[in-house]
Parts: sequence; C-alpha cells; structure tokens
Amino acid sequence: MMQQQSYDIPLHDIKPIVEVQEFSLYYFSALVVVGTLLALFFLYLLFRWIKRKQRFNLRKEYKKLLSQAALQNPKQAAYDITRYGALFQNDTPRHKEMFANLVARLEAYKYKKEVESLDPETIGYYNLYKEMCDV
Repeated sequence: MMQQQSYDIPLHDIKPIVEVQEFSLYYFSALVVVGTLLALFFLYLLFRWIKRKQRFNLRKEYKKLLSQAALQNPKQAAYDITRYGALFQNDTPRHKEMFANLVARLEAYKYKKEVESLDPETIGYYNLYKEMCDV
C-alpha cells in the first residue's frame, strides 16, 4: 500500500489567516442615512423658499395699487393715495412727514361733490412719495 501523504506541511514564513473586521456596510449605511437627511433638509429649505415667494405680500400689493391710482379722477385718487399710502408712513420719520404733507394737499380733493384736477405740485409730491415707498 501506498503511504498517504500529508499536505499539512508547516510553513514557517507565512502567517495564518486572521479575521479582519469588516465595517464597510456600516460606513455605507451611515453615508446613506446622512445623505438622505441632507437631501430632506435641502428639500425642506426649497419648500420654505417657494412658499415664501408665493405668500401674499400686502406691502407689494399696496405699492402696486398706489402706483396705479387713477389721477384722471382726482377725488378717487385722493382717497386711494391716502388709503394705500398709509401702510408705508411708519417706515421712517421722513415717510411719516412726507405722507402727512401729501394728505394735507389731498384734503382739498376729498369731501366735496365736484373737484378740479390735481395740481402739478400735488402730483409731484405723490410721485416722490411713491418712489420713496419700498417693498
């Protein structure tokens, strides 16, 4: 009979296999979670930005209505300028003073049945106040 050979030859210069801890699955999972949280955060910020842009802005609307006051109808224009301009009067002391001056000039066009057209000086004050108002 033949002798069985043993393949368990001792190797002196090669170290035995060592178990290596594998953490790449944990790193990948953590990366996916952090990436998802960041994406959700940026989507939330985008949503808030869009909602803020779509929100009704009273100052913007009044600025538009103040600019569209029909100067051909001086009585209605006097009421419109007073109504829509009042929102901006508390911005600065200069706005308050300018609005008081403009309202004093517009008093001549209110509370009367028939009024004449707006004088150029009042229109100048109106245009100046309109340019001062910002949204």
